[in-house]
Order: sequence, then C-alpha cells, then structure tokens
Amino acid sequence: MSTSTTRRPGAGRDHASTFSVEQSPQEVFDAILDVGAWWTGEIDGRADRVGAEFTYRHPPQHHSVQQVVELEPGRRVAWRVTDSHLAGISEPAEWTGSLIVFDIAPTGEGAELRFTHVGLVPDVECFEACSTAWLHYVDGSLRSLITTGEGLPDPWSSPPVPAALDPRKEGS
Repeated sequence: MSTSTTRRPGAGRDHASTFSVEQSPQEVFDAILDVGAWWTGEIDGRADRVGAEFTYRHPPQHHSVQQVVELEPGRRVAWRVTDSHLAGISEPAEWTGSLIVFDIAPTGEGAELRFTHVGLVPDVECFEACSTAWLHYVDGSLRSLITTGEGLPDPWSSPPVPAALDPRKEGS
C-alpha cells in the first residue's frame, strides 16, 4: 500500500484540457459519473456519492483507487487518488495524493468541461504517457459518451480473438 502525499496545483502546469458540447451541464455531469462507459479498463466501486471509492485497473500498466471528494450536480466532480501503482516508472505511486477534477460551466449552446489532473505536471515521470491517455479518455471517449451516448474503446487493448480463430480452443 502506498503512503498518501498531497500534491499542490503546479502553478498552471497540471495536465488540463477543455472542450465544449451542445449537451446540458447535467448531461455532462451524468456522463462523468458513468466512469466505466468512458474510462475503459476494469472499474470496481461507485463514483456517485461523496466518500465513495472506485478502483481503476488497466493490467498490467495501471492500478489506482479514487475517492469521490466533491460532487456538485451539473457543476463539478473531484476525485482524490488514494492509492496508485503505475508500471514501468521509478515512482509507481506518482498519482497517489493527486486530484482529478471535472469543472462544468454552462454556455449559451450547452456546456464547457474543464478537466484538470492536479499533480500531473511535466516533471512527473509519467506526464507524457498519462497526458496522452487522458486526452484519449477525456477529450475522446468521455466527449463521445456525452455527445453520442457511446464511449470510445481503449486504443491500448488488443481486441479479443474470436473463439473460432483462437488456437487454444478445440476444433480450431
């Protein structure tokens, strides 16, 4: 188990992205809470009430536990990472103590979503890889879930081999 450290905002250096959609702030909020529909991997637990925790696993690269610390319907969702293990880096618990924030603001045409991973800054070893992943999951998959009702599949997972083509199955 990792020890928890609190990371402070990196003076505007934290990974952040923003996009606008035609959907309402409440629709954006509801999509964020449907974590398993956009953050593909193994999700266990709940994200729909303050104090709830959920675990995200993307074997073998990523394991993290998020605790819901803020929920303001149609306005804000925030998770504190209470434990993490990222494979292949010198400090596997880099995410522990960081804060993942979704700020939602109404616009004339719908809503704007500002995503910030507080503590994911350029001098963190996983910054490049983690920022790239967040761009897919938030700006790609979550945005797709909000606008079309369907999240995007994980580009880092191999598609399952159809049973008829799997050489481990009898009769192949």
